[in-house]
Parts: sequence; C-alpha cells; structure tokens
Amino acid sequence: MTDSRVLVVNSGSSSVKYALIEPASGDVLQRGMAERLTGDGAHARALDDILGKLAGQSISAVGHRVVHGGEYFAESVVLDADAIAKIEACSALAPLHNPANLAGIEAARARFPDVPHVAVFDTAFHQTLPPQAFLYAIPYELYTRNKFRRYGFHRTSHRFVAEETARRLGKAPAELELVTAHLGNGCSACAIRRGKSVDTTMGLTPLEGLVMGTRSGDVDPNLHEFLVDRAGLSIGEVTELLNKKSGLLGLSGTSNDMRTLLEARERGDARAGVAIGVFTYRLAKAVLGLSAALERVDALVFTGGIGEHAAPVRAETLEALRVLGPVLEPELNATHGSSSGGRITREGSRLLALVVPTNEELVIAREAARFVSGATEARER
Repeated sequence: MTDSRVLVVNSGSSSVKYALIEPASGDVLQRGMAERLTGDGAHARALDDILGKLAGQSISAVGHRVVHGGEYFAESVVLDADAIAKIEACSALAPLHNPANLAGIEAARARFPDVPHVAVFDTAFHQTLPPQAFLYAIPYELYTRNKFRRYGFHRTSHRFVAEETARRLGKAPAELELVTAHLGNGCSACAIRRGKSVDTTMGLTPLEGLVMGTRSGDVDPNLHEFLVDRAGLSIGEVTELLNKKSGLLGLSGTSNDMRTLLEARERGDARAGVAIGVFTYRLAKAVLGLSAALERVDALVFTGGIGEHAAPVRAETLEALRVLGPVLEPELNATHGSSSGGRITREGSRLLALVVPTNEELVIAREAARFVSGATEARER
C-alpha cells in the first residue's frame, strides 16, 4: 500500500464528485461535488474547475468509478485505448452513466497525463456469478449475441463491507458466507460466498431488484405493455416512470427520502407507511432468495445511507426474516451498533445482523494505488 495521494473521480449522469485520499490511512484531504450538469461539455467544464482546485497537489494516480464493464472486466484496469474502447462499447447497457464516466476520464487524463488512471467497475465484483444466477430465461442466443444478462452493481460497496465484516469478526473473507444489503437511493443486496459474489439483486441495469428511492425494482415485464396500451405512455416514458417516478417516491406520493417517510409515518401518513412496508418486505424476500446461493448465512450486513442510519427499517426487515431466527437488540439497533462493532442482534441470535458503514471512495483509491508502483517501473524502463 502506498502513502501517495489518489484522486477519486465519480462522474455521474448529472454530477461529478471527487475526493483526494491517502489510501493507506484512508484520510480524505479534499472533497467536492458539482451538480445539475446538463448540455454538451458540462462534465468537462466541471472537471476542469474541480481539477483546477487541486493545483499544487501531488497526485500519484486517479481512480475512476465506471458503472458498466459488461463481460470485459472482472477487475479494475489501467485505462488505455483498448480499455476505453470497451467502456464505450458498454455504453448501450448504461446510457446514462458510461458516457458521463468517459467524460470524466477524458478530462482527468488531459489534466494528469503522467499518472496511471484506473477504472473501477460497479459490475466487476459480480463477474463471479454462476450461469444460473446471471442468465435470464430468454432465448440463449440473446445472451451470446447481445450479452443480455444480469450484471449487478454497487461492487465497491459490497466488496468493502464484506471485507470489513470479516475483519470485525476476526476471520478471512474466504471463511464467511454473507448477505450484504446496500440501501440508499439506489439499493441492492448481494450473496457473498467465501469472498466472491454469487448472486445479487440488480440485473442488466440498476433498475432490477429491490424497491429503491425512485426506481421500482422488480415488476411484471408485461407492465410495460399495459402502461403503453392503457396509460398511453411511450416506451421512453415507461422507462422514465420506472426509474425516476416509482419506488418510495411513487408509493408515498411525497418523497424518495427514507428519513422523510419515517417522520411522515409517525405523523400518521398512511401512504408513507405503505411505502416503508413494501420496501422492507421486498428486502426481506430478497435476502431469503439470496440465501439459496449460500451454504449458510454467517451474517446479514446493512450499509448505505438507509442501511446505516434507519433503525426502524432494519428492525422491520429482521422481523420479516423471522424464519432465519434473528433476535434484535433494540438498544444496539437504536445506536446503529456503534458500541458493539456493528452488531445489532443479541448474543446467541441464530442470525447475526450488523451495521457496517461503507466507504466506496476508499475502495476506489486503494484499487488505483495498486497500480502506482507498476506504472512507475514501466516509465523508468
């Protein structure tokens, strides 16, 4: 592990986030964000402004979050012409994200041409899914020809919390069988067997799976046709509805923010209560489904903004998982496991449940740092 500073760039569909991190210590030296980016060149201008603020900083590498790597990438890679071409080829699978990721890559490479730029893929961790987990039951040639399959996302979060859980339990990741639940505005759960992802809830795109802030998660595929024929929507409008107007927002009619909905439920807002109930029930169903990929469940790990901070959501999810035998410790849950290494269930509970804060930026920084020494040796040769 190097003590050098790594710049982490997350160039999203309408925003750019950055952080300057010392990967060995995990210290964040500088951080910022540009939002509401629209129009040609907006990302490049935002990156140029951000990178200008880093003038005089010593940077050894730049780590880029890239949403979709398709089947090309099972690990992080140093960005070169071939890697960039493959990321471009995956843009059809993530049209809102990959082009924005590439804009950030282009701007950062122009500003820092002499350091390695490393792509860290949301999908890479899930390339260990077996065929029974990643294939859709559609004509097989649609997979072989078009690569229509389940890919999974939130790789950096699931990997980080799995490794951190192992550390807290005093075990190696290869000794554990876990279900990790990343719950934020975007949500996904993952079955991790001996350190490797073997199933996850998101699919070809981040729309599949759990109920999320504004995304519907799983729906009947024929819903699209009904919305076109009976609600008069176009296919584009259906996609917009399911991605940006559904989930907690659509069910509650008021907010996609779990904090707001929990407060509203306390005030007697029935639809807020329905939204939370659907969210926790569908999460519990997913956890039970993912358990089929494991020999046992050593721990259920909650992370992400909701997973780390919404005690009622965790309590209601565990109540719906009573078949697995969790025994919640209310006091530990109320304090998010802060005094117990993250544990929120009682000693002796058949299902161990933990709260483990995620740190996706640190994962990206450490992934990028792995390539620094090799790049330095290559330049010296």
